[in-house]
Amino acid sequence: MNMYRPGRLVCRWLLLLSLVATTAGADQTLHVPATPGSGSGASLVIHGALDLPQMRPLLAGFHREHPDLEVRYRNLTTLALHERFMAAPDEADVLLSSAMPWQYRLANAGHARSLESSAARRWPAWARWRHELFAITFEPIVMVVNEAVIERFGEVRGHADLLVLLERHAETLKDRVVTYDPATSGAGYTYAIEESRLSPRYWDLVAALGQAEAELVETTGEMLDGLIEGRYLVGYNLLGSYARDRLADQPQLRIVVPEDYALVTQRLALIPRQAPHPAAAERFLDYLIGETGQAVLARQTTLGAIHPALEGPGTATSLRQERGEALRPITLGPGLLATLDDLKREALLTRWQREFSRREAR
Repeated sequence: MNMYRPGRLVCRWLLLLSLVATTAGADQTLHVPATPGSGSGASLVIHGALDLPQMRPLLAGFHREHPDLEVRYRNLTTLALHERFMAAPDEADVLLSSAMPWQYRLANAGHARSLESSAARRWPAWARWRHELFAITFEPIVMVVNEAVIERFGEVRGHADLLVLLERHAETLKDRVVTYDPATSGAGYTYAIEESRLSPRYWDLVAALGQAEAELVETTGEMLDGLIEGRYLVGYNLLGSYARDRLADQPQLRIVVPEDYALVTQRLALIPRQAPHPAAAERFLDYLIGETGQAVLARQTTLGAIHPALEGPGTATSLRQERGEALRPITLGPGLLATLDDLKREALLTRWQREFSRREAR
C-alpha cells in the first residue's frame, strides 16, 4: 500500500512536471523522477506523438500509482517517431502514436510484445489487434472556421458546405485556409486515404483546397497557431482533441464536427519487442487501458476515453450517443497495412498533388 497524502503529492508532482519539461524545436520531453525511497528505481522510456499538455495528467496519474518508476517521455511528430524507432528499436519501452497505419505495420511485422493481462483481455476487440496493439483514445477529426467566415458566407456544417465555400470564394480565402500535407504528415496521409474511400467528392475538395492555395503543414498545432493568430480563417482535418484544448478561450473560432461524416482516429500504443524495461512498459500500458488511466483521459484531457465502463463527457460512449452513424472510426485491422503499400502510397500522393495543383491549369 502506498502510504502518502494524495492531495499534496499530486500537487507536488504536477508542479514538478511543469518544471522538468524541456523544448528544443519539435523535440519536447518530460522527466518524472522516482520518489526518493519509493523502491526499485526502475526506468520507463515513452516515445509518443502526444503534446505535453495532454501527456502531463496521464504521467501524473501513473506516478500516483507507481512512484518507484523514473519516467522519461519524448514527444515527436508521427513520422519522426516511426523513423526513430526503426533506427533504434531498443530505445523506447512504449510507442504511442495517432499514425495508425505505421503502428499497425510495426505490430504486424513482429516488433510488438504481447500484453497478457486481465485489462488487456477485457479491452474491446474493436480497439485492439491481438494483445499487441491497443487503441487508447477516441478523437474525431474536425474543421475549425472563423466566425467572420460564417457571418459573411453562411454555416459550414460538413464537407459539402466546405466544398461550396471554397469553390465560390477561393479568391477571398486565398492563403487563409490550412490543412495537413499528406506527403510529410503520417496522420495527414492516413486521413487522405480514408476520405478517398469514404467520399466520392473528396478529390473535388482537394482541388478546391488547391484553388484557395491552402497552406500545407505537418501538425494540428501549426494549424491552430495560425488560426489563433488570424493568419488562417479555415482549418481542415484537425485533431478535435487538440482543437478543443487550444480553442476553449477563442470564441472567434468555431469547431465543426462534420455532420455528413467525421473520421475518428485512435492513438495506438504498443510495447516494442526489444523494450529495455518491459516490466515497466507493461505497467504503463495496463494503466492506459485500465479504468483509472482512462478516467484521467476523460476528465483531465480532451482525448476521449474508450473504456466501456466510463460514460459522460469525454468518453466514446457519450460521443456515439450524440453523433451516431456520422462517426467513422478508422478500423484497426489489415486495411491499415494496405495503405502503406509503396505503390499505393505513391499513387495516392501523386493524385493528391495533381488534384491540388489543378488550379494551375485553369
